[in-house]
Amino acid sequence: MRLFHRDLGGSGLLPLVILHGMLGSSRNWQTAGRDLAEGYHVLAPDLRNHGGSPHADGMTYPEMLADVLGWLDAQGIAMATVVGHSMGGKVAMLLACRHPERVQRLVVVDMAPKNYFWPAHRVNFAAMNELDLRRVESRADAEQRFEARVPHWAMRKFLATNLERTDDGSWKWAINLPAITAALPTLEKNPLERGDGYPGPTLFVAGGQSVYVGLDDHATIRGYFPTARIETIAESGHNPHLTAREKFVALVRTA
Repeated sequence: MRLFHRDLGGSGLLPLVILHGMLGSSRNWQTAGRDLAEGYHVLAPDLRNHGGSPHADGMTYPEMLADVLGWLDAQGIAMATVVGHSMGGKVAMLLACRHPERVQRLVVVDMAPKNYFWPAHRVNFAAMNELDLRRVESRADAEQRFEARVPHWAMRKFLATNLERTDDGSWKWAINLPAITAALPTLEKNPLERGDGYPGPTLFVAGGQSVYVGLDDHATIRGYFPTARIETIAESGHNPHLTAREKFVALVRTA
């Protein structure tokens, strides 16, 4: 699959590749990516069924890994620092474990190599699937229609970023909503298997206000990534690249 990507600057420097999270895209990383471009050539692809990349029925981690490997080859990138957030963190972990020769350094953002069960995601997906796009007048209108299901304004705004206008002025989902909805149980699972591991330099960045990575996950992380440094940004939630950008960028620069 030919992935769309954004070049966020730093041409001529060593490559740093950013893999976004579920329902996100390279667009969410433009500010942090440009900060990181002071020391790297920063490239951010959209994973399948997200952003500007093609849609497909399949949405497994091996499929996304194959997409990323093909994209790396197409860009002529033999090895890169790889930053993966949330779902993109699982893709990044799989890439490092199965193809360590392609990963110079690994940075995993608020995600652990374990199975998750995300009730909030199921609520969010229900809200998106229930939205009558024929009645939507604007993204702000869509956010308002999400209120009954989605209590947090920031999440409502985030979900609405996946809406885009069609040529006739109506609204559609930029993401492949049916495929991602169907794949959610698969995406919650740990893509790593017994025997997987990556010995190279590894940084895990956790949000102190997030529930995705806890102290009880540290041993599991180091079981796969023995050199892992685990840092917590106390004031951040699940998106430290947005809510604590300066601290996050400083940590990645030391990875």
